[in-house]
Amino acid sequence: MPTSRAKKAATVTNLLWLLLALLIKQIEVIEFKNSKIVLQNHEPGMNPSSEELAKIIMTRIGLDPRKSGSTDKMFRTLLEMYERSKVSHREKRPEAAVMTVEEMGAYAGITRQTMYDYLRRWLELNMITKTSYIVDNKVVIGYKLNGSTLESSFEKAVQQINNNTELTMRYIRELQKLIKNEKISNSQRMNNITDDAETVTETLPDVPESVVTA
Repeated sequence: MPTSRAKKAATVTNLLWLLLALLIKQIEVIEFKNSKIVLQNHEPGMNPSSEELAKIIMTRIGLDPRKSGSTDKMFRTLLEMYERSKVSHREKRPEAAVMTVEEMGAYAGITRQTMYDYLRRWLELNMITKTSYIVDNKVVIGYKLNGSTLESSFEKAVQQINNNTELTMRYIRELQKLIKNEKISNSQRMNNITDDAETVTETLPDVPESVVTA
């Protein structure tokens, strides 16, 4: 049986791991503040399979690799996350929904490091969320859908996109006001210059004509 001191040490270690996980998550929030969301217009063919439609969705929301020769299996990661989310909900085990970066890369047919490079896009859309859980006194860090279903997780992405477009609309309205105000300001400035010129002309003394004598 573990001693009380050993239990306390294990608890402190777990807390430190959790704090580290929260710190990493906070850093990511800062890193993804200036995000880049790419939306593309792709349509499925007639009677697509679930895999074909998943590919189309990944392309439309910018999660598919765009470089020539990159993996074409990224959609498998999305489908697996959905399957795990269903298991987690059915069995009431939150940790069952989590995929490590290694697992995500394995389903996509890429390395762990390459998957890290693509994670940025997933997090920018807010479709997945970073989480951690403890197994055998070890903290496991991974990712899961940001919702219990694909639809609910995509709703987060829709909100993210709407937030972007709404902010852009605010900038558009502000731009219109700035253009109008700048034109009014320039017009007033020109009127002031004209008025000043007229005032100077009015205050100049009359110069008598020279008298020329023969």
